[in-house]
Order: sequence, then structure tokens, then C-alpha cells
Amino acid sequence: MDDADLGKEIVILGVTSQGRTFRPSNWAERLAGVMSVYRPQAARPSDYISYSPWCMPSTEDGVKCLVVQPALQKKFPEAWQYVEQFARENDLQVRERVTAH
Repeated sequence: MDDADLGKEIVILGVTSQGRTFRPSNWAERLAGVMSVYRPQAARPSDYISYSPWCMPSTEDGVKCLVVQPALQKKFPEAWQYVEQFARENDLQVRERVTAH
């Protein structure tokens, strides 16, 4: 993605290009957990464990997915590339949608 795409978030669906459900079933939560350190401000010691607002597990059309905000690409391009590579290597379907930011 280039700078023209910074107004778009990506949605990585837990379905391969062949239509198979991706396993394990908690893949989105696991990946969001890995990405939780990439956030707008550092977590404080008193904070509860949480996901980054830039990389959140969700469901779309009844399918597990990971929603990745464009701010992640701008602030941490290597993290954005990691998520894109994960989707590519696992042959997951990826959708883009325009954000209201």
C-alpha cells in the first residue's frame, strides 16, 4: 500500500482464497495480541491487557477477521508489513474499506 491508501483500513478475513476457514479458530485474537504493543501511546503499568486500537479482532459477515487501521502503517510500517505478510503467506482474503478518519 502507498500513501494514497492511508485513508483505508484493511480487513483480513479468516477465509482462504479457496473458501476454506482458516485455523486455529482464535487466529485473529492471537495476531491482535502480538500487535498489541503497537499503539498510539505506551501502556501504563496500571492498564489492563488490551488490544491496540489499530489492530482489532472482529467478525464480518459471520467470519472471524482482523481489522487494521491505516495509522498502524503510518506509525509502524514494519508492523503493517508483518500483518500483510501474514495474510499473504496464509492465503487469506483481504478487503479494503475507506475510513472516516
